[in-house]
Amino acid sequence: MAEPLPPLREVIARHGLRARKRLGQNFLLDLNLTGRIARAAGPLEGVVVLEVGPGPGGLTRALLDHGADHVIAIDADARVEPILDEIATAHPGRLTFVLGDALTYLPSVDQRPLRIVANLPYNIATPLLVRWLSQEPWPSWFNRMVLMFQREVADRIVAEPSTKAYGRLSVLTQWRTEPRRLFDIDPRAFVPAPKVVSSVVDFAVRENPPPCSRAALETVTAKAFGQRRKMLRASLKGLGLSPEMLLDAAEIKPTLRAEDVPIDGFVRLANAYESAKATAI
Repeated sequence: MAEPLPPLREVIARHGLRARKRLGQNFLLDLNLTGRIARAAGPLEGVVVLEVGPGPGGLTRALLDHGADHVIAIDADARVEPILDEIATAHPGRLTFVLGDALTYLPSVDQRPLRIVANLPYNIATPLLVRWLSQEPWPSWFNRMVLMFQREVADRIVAEPSTKAYGRLSVLTQWRTEPRRLFDIDPRAFVPAPKVVSSVVDFAVRENPPPCSRAALETVTAKAFGQRRKMLRASLKGLGLSPEMLLDAAEIKPTLRAEDVPIDGFVRLANAYESAKATAI
């Protein structure tokens, strides 16, 4: 049985921990909500969890209480280390704190399943997601993610074709995972309260996504969505190959716009681009 821990507000006051805007910090203190996020990650027995931006440790506590075998909590803010040390003392051998940059960190883990569960700092949330989705080889070192974003970012992640929010992030995310918005969190649940609503998104990893080169997919989507109001026969001219030839090979109408092309269409386009580029060489 874990030792009882003091309320989060008491911990914050005792350590003089104030959220720093430059670190994208907004502390979630509602233990009902942190518990809900931990439960959303599914049964955690035997699972190693990577948490980014633990702050005062509300979600960290919930993950451990929910049965996580081990939590690796990484934060660039050294002020949270003594707070996490107190949680580690209450849960001997089950919590490792890493002081560092999550954008460059790769965990060293054994063969146990690893999940990423985090209330991501707003200022690095999208770059972190893109980095994790860009891991090679795929599937990577994690098998599931439950992450919190600004609702606007979550909208882009789960957006369907022919919607305003559908774009490059939608394609990359939905190519390699099955994202599902779980629930929203009111700004008043945070300290300080952000100006935006947050959303929790569950990502189930696709072990066998439609085959194509990730680099090629990123190249064609960058061109296609870079001028998203133009037809593809115009927006793809920057690829250095005939757009008509590529679109014909991918079985995509040249008069479509990027937002109207589904994920499998972009996969075919990436494969056509990769093949044509190899032939041109």
